[in-house]
Amino acid sequence: MARYIFITGGVVSSLGKGLASAALGALLQARGYSVRLRKLDPYLNVDPGTMSPFEHGEVFVTDDGAETDLDLGHYERFTGVSARKTDSISSGRIYSNVLEKERRGDYLGKTIQVVPHVTNEIKDFLKIGADECDFMLCEIGGTVGDIEGLPFFEAIRQFIHERPRGECILMHLTLLPYLAASGELKTKPTQHSVKELQSIGLAPDVLVCRSEHPIPEREREKIALFCNVRKEAVIPAYDLKTIYEAPLAYHREGLDQAVLDAFGIAPAPRPNLTRWEDVMDRLTNAEGMVRVAIVGKYTQLEDAYKSIAEALTHGGMANRVRVKAEWIDAEIFEREDPAPYLEGFHAILVPGGFGERGTEGKIRAAQFAREKQIPYLGICLGMQMAVIEASRNLAGINDAGSEEFDHEAGGKRFTPVVYHLKEWVQGNHRVERKTTDDKGGTMRLGAYTASLAEGSKVAQVYGATAIEERHRHRYEVDIRYREQLQACGLSFSGMSPDGRLPEIVEYPDHPWFIGVQFHPELKSKPFEPHPLFADFVRAAVDVSRLV
Repeated sequence: MARYIFITGGVVSSLGKGLASAALGALLQARGYSVRLRKLDPYLNVDPGTMSPFEHGEVFVTDDGAETDLDLGHYERFTGVSARKTDSISSGRIYSNVLEKERRGDYLGKTIQVVPHVTNEIKDFLKIGADECDFMLCEIGGTVGDIEGLPFFEAIRQFIHERPRGECILMHLTLLPYLAASGELKTKPTQHSVKELQSIGLAPDVLVCRSEHPIPEREREKIALFCNVRKEAVIPAYDLKTIYEAPLAYHREGLDQAVLDAFGIAPAPRPNLTRWEDVMDRLTNAEGMVRVAIVGKYTQLEDAYKSIAEALTHGGMANRVRVKAEWIDAEIFEREDPAPYLEGFHAILVPGGFGERGTEGKIRAAQFAREKQIPYLGICLGMQMAVIEASRNLAGINDAGSEEFDHEAGGKRFTPVVYHLKEWVQGNHRVERKTTDDKGGTMRLGAYTASLAEGSKVAQVYGATAIEERHRHRYEVDIRYREQLQACGLSFSGMSPDGRLPEIVEYPDHPWFIGVQFHPELKSKPFEPHPLFADFVRAAVDVSRLV
């Protein structure tokens, strides 16, 4: 059975609980343990799938089709353990499950309450997969004291007391603010945060203290004394140049040892940190730099494209170069010539998105990349815009567009080269969807297989003709236009196994122009860069050497 580590946060939000959880998972792996990480979010949305990227950052998709918090992306990138639906839960999902059971009569007419019905549902969720790993790391979203998080904290309190002693610990992240006027780090917010935890029956075993300044020994001793933890369990967490330094930095400060000590595991296995030393060597000893333009619609918030930014970094590591990603609002190109903005870049990436806003700008970016022979990677909507660009400017379908845009406008303005998929095959069964279905249930989600054409560029990149990638989209490129577009040079080099759904397009006579319907960025890792991103950056390096 797994040992449980609960990770909570206090004082302020956005302290980096997800990153600390991921780094701790990586350190436990380095000591030979198996881990699984999961996220408990107190918000009332069933999942983040219908949230605006400006509200919540990107939506991370798992192989089994769950739309989850972006922290699960950190978990996967640091541990390589593929997340599942059961690794992400929200208050909305918990309450939805409870209410469904109440409607079915599962509670035999009893009055439904937060305690015990909601807390029992949370505890049942925590137990899933407990026999599959050595350590289960559970991060609780939000900040201690938030009213919506109370059911989760109460469930954890009960869970810890119901388990045998020594099987659960609690790690708490707090902030040590620095007052410049007095030149002091202040420990009082951390003390109050721990007091808040204690008031609901929880006590931290390990304290991780975020600070912009070194934490003096006397301050660590003070924190240990007033927060009732061992001094060795007060772990400094300083700002880092890159998130991938976190495992090594936390190891230097003794986080993994403090956790194993809290469990009473002695002697602790020695860690093998070779993987992370190599990652840092590739990051810090880059042999060049390439500039990549990301032409998107959520560019004001980089977390909206978090996995893409990280996958580009991984591609740079594979080529021992630094990737300078620069964000450009696609709407600018609807008013202005893209050339002055895009000249000087070594590659162009157009990511996914929903809705018509900014799409004409993305189409112009794809046209610029095609005509100027600049490496282009189109992801999801970025692939669809490349197909529409080819339809308009090469195949003579002047009004080519997407059914998505007509649906928004309430009329038919375009020839729908991209259409709303009503049914498809997933595994051994047929899935049917309607545009009137709930927003959270109308997409092709999760891992699907694609067949790649022999001799195509993508087959060379992957080194295979059968791949499996993760999807998140409602609309598909219409296969009816395949012959017309291929006659103009746009090859449909990747298809669904039944040959109905285009998965990848490319220009064989272009140095590097590939559009994919799926999201390859979701499977990239620093120690295992995704082949598409690695080769995309390689193509950018080739361009940089010609300039």
